[in-house]
Amino acid sequence: MSQPAALNQDQIDYWNGEAGASWTRNQERVDRFLAPITAKVLDAAKPAKGEAILDIGCGCGETTLALAEAAGPAGKVTGVDISAPMLERARERAAAKGLAPEFIKADAASYDFTPESFDLVFSRFGVMFFDEPAAAFANIRKAMKPGGRLSFVCWREAKENEWVFRPLVAALPHITPPEPPAPGTPGPFAFADEGHVRGLLEEAGFDKVHLDPLDLDLIMAEGGADMLDQSINFVLEIGPVARALKSESEAVTEKVIGSVREELAKFETPKGLVLKGACWIVSARP
Repeated sequence: MSQPAALNQDQIDYWNGEAGASWTRNQERVDRFLAPITAKVLDAAKPAKGEAILDIGCGCGETTLALAEAAGPAGKVTGVDISAPMLERARERAAAKGLAPEFIKADAASYDFTPESFDLVFSRFGVMFFDEPAAAFANIRKAMKPGGRLSFVCWREAKENEWVFRPLVAALPHITPPEPPAPGTPGPFAFADEGHVRGLLEEAGFDKVHLDPLDLDLIMAEGGADMLDQSINFVLEIGPVARALKSESEAVTEKVIGSVREELAKFETPKGLVLKGACWIVSARP
């Protein structure tokens, strides 16, 4: 397998810069936050003993390690990501668990995978960042065995996801509003539209495409005296508010923190600070 010239250079630069460093710093927090979604999409994918599995956008390795445990010693699991710092953390975690998945620093959109080599291609929020998604999925499909399975989870509309939408709405009076992304622009909510996802997968040669909505509570911080502070810190590290504040002054940042704190306080519960999440669980056949 070899890696040709990258197509998604903006994303490669982004995830090897501060974004990759931030997600690596917050790996444990992010994995706890996403745990309910992770469990649902793994259950939908049904990884089996002895399977060859590809994990796209594997990041710090949470799902790759779960897939490796499911596939067992007779299986082969490969995690691919464009972020060097996140892959370094993934390798450290695999070694600590005594697992041996292969990790590749590459862009799955253009990587020269061995043809017809994977029983299952999986992703947790790792496939929404391709510059040319239909071409990327066509490349991925070639790596799948006949009868193989594609299974991934992606976010629906931002406004359906309180965890990202409510802090952003609270911050907007104080910041330069982010430009609305053009249709098809790579990003976390690029696959929000069901018809768009279905169309690009069919264009890539997949059939039996299914999108099942998943709505659930996400705990931004567990209950305790500091759960609001923890949640503010999460917002300042991950997501659109964090990105917007990089170009703002300290005074603006303080105003944003105050407004976001007031908004998030509405979501405090005995079990933690709980906000709604909305996803698609997507499946298809090559």
